[in-house]
Amino acid sequence: MTQSLHIIGGGMAGSEAAWQAVQRGVPVTLHEMRPKTGTFAHRTGDLAEMVCSNSFRSDDSEQNAVGLLHWEMRAAGGLIMEMADRHRLPAGGALAVDREPFAAAVTERLRDHPLVTLSQDEVAALPASGPTIVATGPLTSGALAGAIAAETGQDSLAFFDAIAPILYFDSIDMSKAWMQSRYDKGETEEERTAYLNCPMDRDQYEAFIDALLAADKTEFKPGEASSAPDTTPYFDGCLPIEVMAERGRETLRFGPMKPVGLTNPHQPDVKPYAVVQLRRDNKLGTLYNIVGFQTKMKYGAQTSVFKMIPGLENARFARLGGIHRNTFLNSPTLLDDQMRLRSRPHIRFAGQITGVEGYVESAAMGLLAGRLAAAEILGERLPAIPQVTAMGALIHHITGGAEARTFQPMNVSFGLFPPVEGLKGGRRGRKDRYKAYTDRAKAAWTDWLAATRLDAA
Repeated sequence: MTQSLHIIGGGMAGSEAAWQAVQRGVPVTLHEMRPKTGTFAHRTGDLAEMVCSNSFRSDDSEQNAVGLLHWEMRAAGGLIMEMADRHRLPAGGALAVDREPFAAAVTERLRDHPLVTLSQDEVAALPASGPTIVATGPLTSGALAGAIAAETGQDSLAFFDAIAPILYFDSIDMSKAWMQSRYDKGETEEERTAYLNCPMDRDQYEAFIDALLAADKTEFKPGEASSAPDTTPYFDGCLPIEVMAERGRETLRFGPMKPVGLTNPHQPDVKPYAVVQLRRDNKLGTLYNIVGFQTKMKYGAQTSVFKMIPGLENARFARLGGIHRNTFLNSPTLLDDQMRLRSRPHIRFAGQITGVEGYVESAAMGLLAGRLAAAEILGERLPAIPQVTAMGALIHHITGGAEARTFQPMNVSFGLFPPVEGLKGGRRGRKDRYKAYTDRAKAAWTDWLAATRLDAA
Protein backbone atom coordinates (compact mmCIF):
# COMPACT_ATOMS: atom_id res chain seq x y z
CA MET A 1 0.00 0.00 0.00
CA THR A 2 1.25 3.50 -0.85
CA GLN A 3 2.48 5.47 2.16
CA SER A 4 0.09 8.18 3.38
CA LEU A 5 0.80 11.90 3.27
CA HIS A 6 -0.26 14.03 6.25
CA ILE A 7 -1.21 17.64 5.51
CA ILE A 8 -1.68 20.06 8.41
CA GLY A 9 -3.96 22.94 7.50
CA GLY A 10 -6.97 22.97 5.19
CA GLY A 11 -6.71 26.41 3.65
CA MET A 12 -5.90 27.16 0.03
CA ALA A 13 -2.47 25.54 0.15
CA GLY A 14 -3.42 22.46 2.15
CA SER A 15 -6.51 21.77 0.06
CA GLU A 16 -4.60 22.08 -3.22
CA ALA A 17 -1.72 19.96 -1.93
CA ALA A 18 -4.18 17.23 -0.92
CA TRP A 19 -5.86 17.28 -4.32
CA GLN A 20 -2.58 17.03 -6.22
CA ALA A 21 -1.41 14.10 -4.09
CA VAL A 22 -4.59 12.04 -4.37
CA GLN A 23 -4.69 12.62 -8.12
CA ARG A 24 -1.46 10.65 -8.17
CA GLY A 25 -2.85 7.82 -6.05
CA VAL A 26 -1.28 8.91 -2.75
CA PRO A 27 -3.60 8.64 0.30
CA VAL A 28 -3.89 11.84 2.32
CA THR A 29 -4.92 12.64 5.87
CA LEU A 30 -5.88 16.30 5.92
CA HIS A 31 -5.81 17.86 9.38
CA GLU A 32 -7.97 20.98 9.81
CA MET A 33 -8.68 22.04 13.40
CA ARG A 34 -11.72 24.13 12.47
CA PRO A 35 -14.53 24.26 13.49
CA LYS A 36 -13.57 22.42 16.68
CA THR A 37 -10.80 24.96 17.29
CA GLY A 38 -11.48 28.32 15.69
CA THR A 39 -9.47 31.44 14.86
CA PHE A 40 -10.39 35.12 15.14
CA ALA A 41 -10.63 35.40 11.33
CA HIS A 42 -12.42 32.24 10.18
CA ARG A 43 -16.19 31.86 10.38
CA THR A 44 -16.80 28.25 9.26
CA GLY A 45 -15.23 24.83 9.31
CA ASP A 46 -15.03 24.62 5.52
CA LEU A 47 -11.78 24.01 3.73
CA ALA A 48 -10.31 26.84 1.65
CA GLU A 49 -12.38 29.48 3.46
CA MET A 50 -11.66 32.98 2.12
CA VAL A 51 -11.20 35.19 5.15
CA CYS A 52 -10.36 38.49 3.45
CA SER A 53 -11.62 39.50 0.01
CA ASN A 54 -13.30 37.22 -2.50
CA SER A 55 -10.89 38.15 -5.29
CA PHE A 56 -8.17 36.09 -6.90
CA ARG A 57 -7.08 39.33 -8.63
CA SER A 58 -6.32 39.66 -12.34
CA ASP A 59 -7.16 36.77 -14.66
CA ASP A 60 -5.11 38.19 -17.54
CA SER A 61 -2.57 35.48 -18.34
CA GLU A 62 -0.77 37.56 -20.99
CA GLN A 63 -0.09 40.82 -19.14
CA ASN A 64 -0.29 39.96 -15.44
CA ALA A 65 1.83 37.67 -13.28
CA VAL A 66 -1.03 36.49 -11.08
CA GLY A 67 -3.14 35.82 -14.19
CA LEU A 68 -0.26 33.71 -15.47
CA LEU A 69 -0.29 31.82 -12.18
CA HIS A 70 -4.01 31.14 -12.72
CA TRP A 71 -3.17 29.73 -16.15
CA GLU A 72 -0.42 27.47 -14.80
CA MET A 73 -2.65 26.13 -12.03
CA ARG A 74 -5.46 25.40 -14.48
CA ALA A 75 -3.01 23.60 -16.77
CA ALA A 76 -1.93 21.46 -13.80
CA GLY A 77 -5.50 20.45 -12.97
CA GLY A 78 -5.70 22.58 -9.84
CA LEU A 79 -8.75 22.12 -7.63
CA ILE A 80 -8.75 25.69 -6.34
CA MET A 81 -8.89 27.17 -9.84
CA GLU A 82 -11.54 24.66 -10.97
CA MET A 83 -13.82 25.65 -8.11
CA ALA A 84 -13.05 29.35 -8.51
CA ASP A 85 -14.09 29.16 -12.15
CA ARG A 86 -17.22 27.23 -11.24
CA HIS A 87 -18.27 29.86 -8.66
CA ARG A 88 -17.05 32.91 -10.54
CA LEU A 89 -18.73 36.30 -10.13
CA PRO A 90 -18.66 39.24 -12.60
CA ALA A 91 -15.58 41.33 -11.80
CA GLY A 92 -14.23 42.78 -15.04
CA GLY A 93 -10.79 41.38 -15.77
CA ALA A 94 -10.44 39.95 -12.28
CA LEU A 95 -11.42 36.52 -10.97
CA ALA A 96 -13.83 36.96 -8.07
CA VAL A 97 -15.76 34.09 -6.51
CA ASP A 98 -18.86 33.49 -4.46
CA ARG A 99 -16.85 32.59 -1.41
CA GLU A 100 -19.19 30.37 0.61
CA PRO A 101 -20.24 28.05 -2.26
CA PHE A 102 -16.62 27.99 -3.37
CA ALA A 103 -15.36 26.77 0.01
CA ALA A 104 -18.26 24.32 0.33
CA ALA A 105 -17.44 22.85 -3.10
CA VAL A 106 -13.74 22.42 -2.26
CA THR A 107 -14.73 20.74 1.01
CA GLU A 108 -17.19 18.41 -0.68
CA ARG A 109 -14.75 17.37 -3.40
CA LEU A 110 -12.03 16.47 -0.91
CA ARG A 111 -14.33 14.96 1.72
CA ASP A 112 -15.89 12.66 -0.86
CA HIS A 113 -12.61 11.49 -2.37
CA PRO A 114 -11.85 7.87 -1.37
CA LEU A 115 -8.17 8.62 -0.72
CA VAL A 116 -8.82 11.60 1.60
CA THR A 117 -9.34 11.31 5.34
CA LEU A 118 -10.38 14.50 7.12
CA SER A 119 -9.30 15.01 10.72
CA GLN A 120 -10.59 17.92 12.83
CA ASP A 121 -8.19 17.58 15.73
CA GLU A 122 -5.61 20.29 16.32
CA VAL A 123 -2.01 19.28 15.59
CA ALA A 124 0.17 20.83 18.28
CA ALA A 125 3.59 19.41 17.39
CA LEU A 126 5.70 18.63 14.35
CA PRO A 127 5.54 14.92 13.53
CA ALA A 128 8.67 12.95 14.29
CA SER A 129 8.40 10.91 11.10
CA GLY A 130 6.34 10.33 7.98
CA PRO A 131 5.83 12.57 4.95
CA THR A 132 4.09 15.76 6.05
CA ILE A 133 3.14 19.14 4.62
CA VAL A 134 2.58 22.04 7.03
CA ALA A 135 0.21 24.55 5.41
CA THR A 136 -1.22 26.32 8.44
CA GLY A 137 -0.97 29.87 7.09
CA PRO A 138 -0.51 33.17 8.92
CA LEU A 139 -2.86 32.13 11.75
CA THR A 140 -0.96 29.02 12.81
CA SER A 141 -2.11 27.93 16.27
CA GLY A 142 0.01 28.99 19.19
CA ALA A 143 1.06 25.44 20.10
CA LEU A 144 2.19 24.51 16.60
CA ALA A 145 3.85 27.89 16.07
CA GLY A 146 5.80 27.28 19.25
CA ALA A 147 6.89 23.86 18.02
CA ILE A 148 8.01 25.33 14.70
CA ALA A 149 9.89 28.10 16.49
CA ALA A 150 11.64 25.57 18.72
CA GLU A 151 12.69 23.50 15.70
CA THR A 152 13.85 26.37 13.51
CA GLY A 153 15.60 28.38 16.19
CA GLN A 154 13.44 31.45 15.66
CA ASP A 155 12.59 33.45 18.78
CA SER A 156 9.00 33.82 17.63
CA LEU A 157 7.02 33.32 14.48
CA ALA A 158 3.98 35.34 15.54
CA PHE A 159 4.34 39.10 15.62
CA PHE A 160 2.98 42.39 14.33
CA ASP A 161 4.84 42.65 11.09
CA ALA A 162 5.58 46.15 9.82
CA ILE A 163 6.86 45.70 6.29
CA ALA A 164 8.47 48.15 3.90
CA PRO A 165 7.35 48.82 0.31
CA ILE A 166 9.08 47.22 -2.65
CA LEU A 167 9.50 49.08 -5.95
CA TYR A 168 10.34 48.13 -9.50
CA PHE A 169 13.86 49.32 -10.27
CA ASP A 170 12.97 50.41 -13.81
CA SER A 171 10.43 52.91 -12.44
CA ILE A 172 13.04 54.88 -10.44
CA ASP A 173 14.38 58.14 -11.91
CA MET A 174 18.14 57.63 -11.97
CA SER A 175 18.71 61.21 -13.07
CA LYS A 176 17.94 62.09 -9.44
CA ALA A 177 19.00 58.92 -7.63
CA TRP A 178 22.42 57.25 -7.57
CA MET A 179 24.09 54.01 -6.48
CA GLN A 180 26.48 54.15 -3.49
CA SER A 181 27.03 52.45 -0.14
CA ARG A 182 27.75 54.68 2.83
CA TYR A 183 31.39 55.70 2.91
CA ASP A 184 31.88 53.52 -0.19
CA LYS A 185 32.15 50.47 2.03
CA GLY A 186 32.80 47.13 0.39
CA GLU A 187 35.59 45.18 -1.23
CA THR A 188 33.98 44.96 -4.65
CA GLU A 189 32.32 47.49 -6.93
CA GLU A 190 29.03 45.67 -6.47
CA GLU A 191 29.26 46.10 -2.69
CA ARG A 192 30.34 49.74 -2.98
CA THR A 193 27.25 50.46 -5.09
CA ALA A 194 24.81 48.22 -3.21
CA TYR A 195 22.35 50.97 -2.25
CA LEU A 196 20.21 53.28 -4.33
CA ASN A 197 20.02 56.79 -2.84
CA CYS A 198 17.36 59.49 -3.17
CA PRO A 199 18.36 62.92 -1.75
CA MET A 200 16.16 65.50 -0.03
CA ASP A 201 16.83 69.13 0.80
CA ARG A 202 15.47 70.64 4.02
CA ASP A 203 12.19 71.86 2.55
CA GLN A 204 11.52 68.49 0.93
CA TYR A 205 12.27 66.69 4.20
CA GLU A 206 9.98 68.95 6.26
CA ALA A 207 7.15 68.50 3.74
CA PHE A 208 7.69 64.74 3.80
CA ILE A 209 7.48 64.62 7.62
CA ASP A 210 4.30 66.72 7.58
CA ALA A 211 2.70 64.35 5.06
CA LEU A 212 3.86 61.30 7.01
CA LEU A 213 2.34 62.54 10.27
CA ALA A 214 -0.94 63.54 8.60
CA ALA A 215 -1.41 60.35 6.56
CA ASP A 216 -4.20 57.88 7.29
CA LYS A 217 -2.94 54.93 9.31
CA THR A 218 -4.13 51.35 9.59
CA GLU A 219 -5.82 50.59 12.91
CA PHE A 220 -5.25 47.36 14.81
CA LYS A 221 -8.09 44.88 14.95
CA PRO A 222 -9.68 44.31 18.38
CA GLY A 223 -7.40 42.17 20.53
CA GLU A 224 -4.45 42.43 18.13
CA ALA A 225 -2.36 44.95 20.01
CA SER A 226 -2.07 46.83 23.26
CA SER A 227 -3.63 50.26 23.36
CA ALA A 228 -0.24 51.58 24.43
CA PRO A 229 1.84 52.05 21.23
CA ASP A 230 5.17 51.47 23.00
CA THR A 231 4.10 47.95 23.99
CA THR A 232 3.07 46.82 20.51
CA PRO A 233 5.20 43.74 19.62
CA TYR A 234 6.66 44.83 16.29
CA PHE A 235 8.80 42.37 14.41
CA ASP A 236 12.46 42.45 15.40
CA GLY A 237 11.91 45.73 17.24
CA CYS A 238 11.37 47.57 13.93
CA LEU A 239 9.17 50.60 14.41
CA PRO A 240 6.99 51.92 11.57
CA ILE A 241 8.37 55.19 10.22
CA GLU A 242 5.26 57.04 11.40
CA VAL A 243 5.98 55.97 14.99
CA MET A 244 9.57 57.17 14.64
CA ALA A 245 8.42 60.51 13.19
CA GLU A 246 5.99 60.97 16.09
CA ARG A 247 8.94 60.79 18.47
CA GLY A 248 10.56 63.84 16.88
CA ARG A 249 10.84 65.52 13.49
CA GLU A 250 14.57 64.79 13.29
CA THR A 251 14.31 61.12 14.28
CA LEU A 252 14.22 59.81 10.70
CA ARG A 253 17.05 62.13 9.61
CA PHE A 254 19.24 60.57 12.28
CA GLY A 255 17.90 57.10 11.57
CA PRO A 256 17.09 55.45 8.22
CA MET A 257 17.26 58.80 6.35
CA LYS A 258 20.66 59.94 7.64
CA PRO A 259 22.69 61.61 4.86
CA VAL A 260 26.20 60.80 6.13
CA GLY A 261 28.82 59.04 4.02
CA LEU A 262 27.11 59.79 0.71
CA THR A 263 27.90 62.13 -2.19
CA ASN A 264 25.33 62.94 -4.85
CA PRO A 265 27.12 62.73 -8.24
CA HIS A 266 24.36 64.82 -9.81
CA GLN A 267 25.13 67.69 -7.39
CA PRO A 268 28.51 66.86 -5.80
CA ASP A 269 28.83 70.28 -4.12
CA VAL A 270 25.41 70.10 -2.42
CA LYS A 271 25.13 68.14 0.83
CA PRO A 272 21.73 66.40 1.07
CA TYR A 273 19.72 67.22 4.19
CA ALA A 274 18.35 63.67 4.25
CA VAL A 275 18.67 60.58 2.05
CA VAL A 276 16.22 57.75 1.45
CA GLN A 277 18.03 54.51 0.67
CA LEU A 278 16.73 51.53 -1.27
CA ARG A 279 18.29 48.09 -1.27
CA ARG A 280 18.04 45.34 -3.85
CA ASP A 281 15.38 42.87 -2.82
CA ASN A 282 16.13 40.00 -5.20
CA LYS A 283 19.12 38.54 -6.96
CA LEU A 284 17.92 39.75 -10.35
CA GLY A 285 18.07 43.38 -9.24
CA THR A 286 14.60 44.08 -10.59
CA LEU A 287 13.12 44.89 -7.17
CA TYR A 288 14.25 47.34 -4.48
CA ASN A 289 12.88 47.87 -0.97
CA ILE A 290 12.93 51.20 0.88
CA VAL A 291 15.36 50.66 3.74
CA GLY A 292 13.89 51.22 7.20
CA PHE A 293 10.52 52.31 5.79
CA GLN A 294 8.25 49.84 7.54
CA THR A 295 4.86 51.49 7.58
CA LYS A 296 1.28 51.23 8.78
CA MET A 297 -0.02 53.93 6.44
CA LYS A 298 -3.04 52.96 4.39
CA TYR A 299 -2.22 52.03 0.79
CA GLY A 300 -3.52 55.22 -0.82
CA ALA A 301 -1.53 57.33 1.60
CA GLN A 302 1.63 55.33 0.94
CA THR A 303 1.61 55.91 -2.80
CA SER A 304 1.12 59.68 -2.41
CA VAL A 305 3.60 60.14 0.45
CA PHE A 306 6.37 57.96 -0.97
CA LYS A 307 6.10 59.60 -4.39
CA MET A 308 7.21 62.82 -2.67
CA ILE A 309 10.69 61.30 -2.48
CA PRO A 310 12.93 62.67 -5.26
CA GLY A 311 13.46 59.96 -7.85
CA LEU A 312 10.31 58.08 -6.87
CA GLU A 313 7.77 60.46 -8.41
CA ASN A 314 6.74 57.81 -10.96
CA ALA A 315 7.54 54.76 -8.88
CA ARG A 316 5.62 51.55 -9.43
CA PHE A 317 5.16 49.39 -6.37
CA ALA A 318 5.52 45.61 -6.46
CA ARG A 319 4.29 45.55 -2.86
CA LEU A 320 3.12 48.27 -0.52
CA GLY A 321 4.00 48.28 3.16
CA GLY A 322 1.70 47.25 5.95
CA ILE A 323 1.30 45.96 9.46
CA HIS A 324 -0.56 42.86 10.56
CA ARG A 325 -0.25 39.74 12.65
CA ASN A 326 1.64 37.18 10.66
CA THR A 327 3.35 33.84 10.96
CA PHE A 328 5.92 32.79 8.38
CA LEU A 329 9.29 31.12 8.06
CA ASN A 330 12.53 32.66 6.92
CA SER A 331 12.25 30.19 4.08
CA PRO A 332 15.48 31.06 2.21
CA THR A 333 17.47 29.81 5.20
CA LEU A 334 15.20 27.00 6.40
CA LEU A 335 13.79 25.26 3.30
CA ASP A 336 15.55 23.43 0.49
CA ASP A 337 14.56 23.67 -3.17
CA GLN A 338 12.00 20.89 -2.62
CA MET A 339 10.26 22.99 0.08
CA ARG A 340 11.53 20.59 2.76
CA LEU A 341 12.64 21.72 6.20
CA ARG A 342 16.40 21.23 6.12
CA SER A 343 16.51 19.98 9.72
CA ARG A 344 13.59 17.54 9.19
CA PRO A 345 13.37 16.72 5.48
CA HIS A 346 10.25 14.57 5.92
CA ILE A 347 8.38 17.85 6.53
CA ARG A 348 7.49 20.28 3.76
CA PHE A 349 5.94 23.70 4.17
CA ALA A 350 3.45 25.28 1.79
CA GLY A 351 1.30 28.38 1.48
CA GLN A 352 1.57 31.70 3.29
CA ILE A 353 3.72 30.27 6.06
CA THR A 354 6.51 29.94 3.47
CA GLY A 355 6.49 33.67 2.74
CA VAL A 356 4.13 34.06 -0.20
CA GLU A 357 1.21 36.46 0.01
CA GLY A 358 -2.28 35.98 -1.41
CA TYR A 359 -4.82 33.25 -2.05
CA VAL A 360 -3.47 32.30 -5.45
CA GLU A 361 0.18 32.25 -4.42
CA SER A 362 -0.66 30.13 -1.38
CA ALA A 363 -2.61 27.62 -3.47
CA ALA A 364 0.21 27.53 -6.02
CA MET A 365 2.78 26.60 -3.38
CA GLY A 366 0.36 23.95 -2.15
CA LEU A 367 0.12 22.58 -5.67
CA LEU A 368 3.90 22.25 -5.90
CA ALA A 369 4.28 20.83 -2.40
CA GLY A 370 1.61 18.21 -3.10
CA ARG A 371 3.26 17.16 -6.34
CA LEU A 372 6.75 17.10 -4.83
CA ALA A 373 5.60 15.06 -1.82
CA ALA A 374 3.65 12.61 -3.98
CA ALA A 375 6.63 12.11 -6.27
CA GLU A 376 8.90 11.39 -3.32
CA ILE A 377 6.45 8.88 -1.84
CA LEU A 378 6.20 7.15 -5.22
CA GLY A 379 9.98 6.97 -5.53
CA GLU A 380 10.22 9.59 -8.26
CA ARG A 381 11.97 12.94 -8.47
CA LEU A 382 10.40 15.69 -10.50
CA PRO A 383 12.58 17.74 -12.85
CA ALA A 384 13.54 21.21 -11.63
CA ILE A 385 10.65 23.67 -11.82
CA PRO A 386 11.58 26.24 -14.49
CA GLN A 387 12.34 29.61 -12.91
CA VAL A 388 10.86 31.37 -15.94
CA THR A 389 7.37 30.15 -14.94
CA ALA A 390 5.24 31.88 -12.30
CA MET A 391 5.44 28.74 -10.16
CA GLY A 392 9.19 28.57 -10.58
CA ALA A 393 9.71 32.27 -9.88
CA LEU A 394 7.81 31.98 -6.60
CA ILE A 395 9.46 28.81 -5.32
CA HIS A 396 12.88 30.14 -6.31
CA HIS A 397 12.19 33.39 -4.44
CA ILE A 398 11.19 31.72 -1.18
CA THR A 399 13.84 28.99 -1.21
CA GLY A 400 16.88 31.05 -2.11
CA GLY A 401 16.24 33.92 -4.50
CA ALA A 402 15.21 36.42 -1.81
CA GLU A 403 17.56 38.12 0.61
CA ALA A 404 17.23 36.21 3.89
CA ARG A 405 17.94 39.30 6.03
CA THR A 406 15.01 41.25 4.60
CA PHE A 407 12.71 38.36 3.70
CA GLN A 408 9.03 39.26 3.95
CA PRO A 409 5.85 37.78 2.43
CA MET A 410 5.33 38.76 -1.20
CA ASN A 411 2.90 38.35 -4.09
CA VAL A 412 3.95 37.02 -7.46
CA SER A 413 5.15 39.73 -9.85
CA PHE A 414 7.20 39.97 -13.02
CA GLY A 415 9.96 41.44 -10.88
CA LEU A 416 10.67 37.87 -9.71
CA PHE A 417 11.20 36.59 -13.27
CA PRO A 418 14.55 36.42 -15.06
CA PRO A 419 14.55 39.21 -17.68
CA VAL A 420 13.94 38.40 -21.34
CA GLU A 421 17.01 39.54 -23.22
CA GLY A 422 16.71 42.23 -25.86
CA LEU A 423 13.45 43.78 -24.67
CA LYS A 424 12.96 47.47 -23.93
CA GLY A 425 12.66 48.45 -20.28
CA GLY A 426 10.38 51.06 -18.72
CA ARG A 427 6.66 51.68 -19.11
CA ARG A 428 6.66 52.00 -22.91
CA GLY A 429 8.02 48.52 -23.44
CA ARG A 430 5.93 46.95 -20.72
CA LYS A 431 3.24 45.36 -22.90
CA ASP A 432 5.68 43.54 -25.16
CA ARG A 433 7.87 42.61 -22.20
CA TYR A 434 5.02 41.09 -20.19
CA LYS A 435 3.77 39.15 -23.21
CA ALA A 436 7.26 37.76 -23.71
CA TYR A 437 7.37 36.71 -20.03
CA THR A 438 4.03 34.91 -20.25
CA ASP A 439 4.72 33.23 -23.61
CA ARG A 440 8.04 31.91 -22.29
CA ALA A 441 6.43 30.76 -19.04
CA LYS A 442 3.56 28.91 -20.71
CA ALA A 443 5.90 26.99 -22.99
CA ALA A 444 8.20 26.04 -20.11
CA TRP A 445 5.30 25.04 -17.82
CA THR A 446 3.69 22.93 -20.55
CA ASP A 447 7.00 21.11 -21.07
CA TRP A 448 7.41 20.60 -17.32
CA LEU A 449 3.95 19.11 -16.96
CA ALA A 450 4.57 16.78 -19.90
CA ALA A 451 7.74 15.54 -18.20
CA THR A 452 5.98 14.73 -14.90
CA ARG A 453 3.97 11.63 -15.70
CA LEU A 454 2.76 10.81 -12.23
CA ASP A 455 -1.00 10.69 -12.72
CA ALA A 456 -2.62 7.75 -11.03
CA ALA A 457 -3.61 4.98 -13.41
